[in-house]
Amino acid sequence: MFVDELELFVRGGRGGNGAVSFRREKYVPKGGPDGGDGGDGGSVYFQADPSKHSFLDLSYRRTLKAGDAEHGRRKNQHGARGKDLFVYVPPGTVIRDENGNIFADLTSADQKALVARGGKGGKGNARFASSRRRVPRLAEKGLPGEEKTIKLELKLMAQAGLVGLPNAGKSTLLSRISAAKPKVDSYPFTTLAPNLGMVKVGDEGSFIVADLPGLIEGAHQGAGVGHRFLRHVERNLLLLFLIDLSPGVEPGPGEAYRLLKNELEAYSPLLMDYPIVVAGNKLDLTGAEEQLAKLRREIEQQEGKDISVFGISAATGEGLEEMVNFLYQKVKEISRESPAVEVEEEIRLEQVSEEPLKVELVGGVFQVSGTAVERMVAKTDFENEEALQRFQNFARKIGLDKELKKKGIKEGDTVRIGGEEFNFYE
Repeated sequence: MFVDELELFVRGGRGGNGAVSFRREKYVPKGGPDGGDGGDGGSVYFQADPSKHSFLDLSYRRTLKAGDAEHGRRKNQHGARGKDLFVYVPPGTVIRDENGNIFADLTSADQKALVARGGKGGKGNARFASSRRRVPRLAEKGLPGEEKTIKLELKLMAQAGLVGLPNAGKSTLLSRISAAKPKVDSYPFTTLAPNLGMVKVGDEGSFIVADLPGLIEGAHQGAGVGHRFLRHVERNLLLLFLIDLSPGVEPGPGEAYRLLKNELEAYSPLLMDYPIVVAGNKLDLTGAEEQLAKLRREIEQQEGKDISVFGISAATGEGLEEMVNFLYQKVKEISRESPAVEVEEEIRLEQVSEEPLKVELVGGVFQVSGTAVERMVAKTDFENEEALQRFQNFARKIGLDKELKKKGIKEGDTVRIGGEEFNFYE
């Protein structure tokens, strides 16, 4: 089963809570606070792994979560950091947010992207000691990790993309020139998923061919396998058009070539800049030679330029060696001419911008939002009197009381911040 699109929910690990503790040792009077900090939660990374070819293994794990951190302990012992989660995906994986925006494109082996950060650990009471506060009895709670829905999309990484109409013989050709074993049948539409094959040339040379599902007219608008096929074409260095030379085939060879080009151009005009090689297949059939000559004439009329056209038989092997050697030399030539692209070893998400303080009256409740105030609420243990006093001082400092009064709040009204609700009192 080939899975090339997937939606996942990812979550960073929660930070550990800070500890409230005081040093108590023999012969050490008034030891002071020694509560350690909580560790930071683990983060979720996606990493390109050439041994992966689809998202099949991930399709059974729709929620991915990194490890939570440990809490701080006495004697200034900080909690251990949560374990990072590494998710391995095929090279060519595009990661999008739930709005469809791309924030990572993993194109090379071991390239990785930070997708969800772990939450920061809370401070222990040793951090709050000062000349004015000798015996702090408060500590911070750890923050939750980032959580989001992401969409994965795979664009196969191959050097030659094999395209053709259904039943042109693509799977048979791939099985002849590589060690790949695609399912071969006499019925159209049998290939519903791309297949990759390593083609060996001589003792040392090789290149990768992708056998892609058959195109039909209207594929760029989603007909047949539509965009699920067409996006895989974008990663190739060159395109190999496979045309059926069977006498009486519909559409005819020249029309088939035109249809393939039109569908690719309608999907992305950039594909027309890719080098194209044409292979007329089923040369072993009676009348195929005439069809091949006709195909060459029609391509020359359509293009007005030189296009390499080979006559082959995937069934008998006729003409395959010459075509494979040509493709290998062409791939090497394009690879040499292509400018070296610097690839980021690790892609890190931009920090979310700070949201300003905002107060809205929603259904009789005063809803407070803002990055700083929501973060402080998440860190505060409201069962702790000193922690509560610290939060109240913070609220005054950022002008929360004034904003609430501007909205007409009265004694006893409900205020909601994040997941906490309070009653307002002067």
